[in-house]
Amino acid sequence: IETGGNIEESEKANKALSVVFPAMIVLMLTVIIFQVRSFSAMFMVVLTAPLGLAGVVPTLLLFHQPLGFNAILGLIALAGIPMRNTLILIGQITTNQEEGLDSYHAVVEATIQRSRPVVLTALAAVLAFIPLTFSVFWGSMAFTLIGGTAVGTVLTLVFLPALYAIWFGVRPTAVPSDEEEAVLVRA
Repeated sequence: IETGGNIEESEKANKALSVVFPAMIVLMLTVIIFQVRSFSAMFMVVLTAPLGLAGVVPTLLLFHQPLGFNAILGLIALAGIPMRNTLILIGQITTNQEEGLDSYHAVVEATIQRSRPVVLTALAAVLAFIPLTFSVFWGSMAFTLIGGTAVGTVLTLVFLPALYAIWFGVRPTAVPSDEEEAVLVRA
């Protein structure tokens, strides 16, 4: 039995992706390690990549979209969105610690400081994908990115601070001293 038509074309496209995929993973990990300069932080960034999946399946089911080649391309693109949000949060945590905040307050303040920019960027991306939802060809990819970005962003803002606290053993501290409050007011 031979395959033909759409199935054959989909298999060809998937094979083409599978050839390049390992090299792209290595390149992505290299860029992340240069950005965060820590293997622990790199693993945290990679652990947040699948968070968007929680929004993909319900969105595809809700809008009766197939999980075809374009949706898979959307999944690959989607992996970068929670990772970008994680890089933003980890960068802010590091900055807060360099400014003198203890680890607990650095995590809490980073989440507060970066929530609005992260959510607004995700909202802009979601709104930008809406016109593609009307396309027969790109619709499934657009719905994949919309559902994954929306849910992945919210989960990242909850998951990363918790993961960071568990990973580095961050515990709540006493009420900040006057010096730490001054740092919070400056930021």
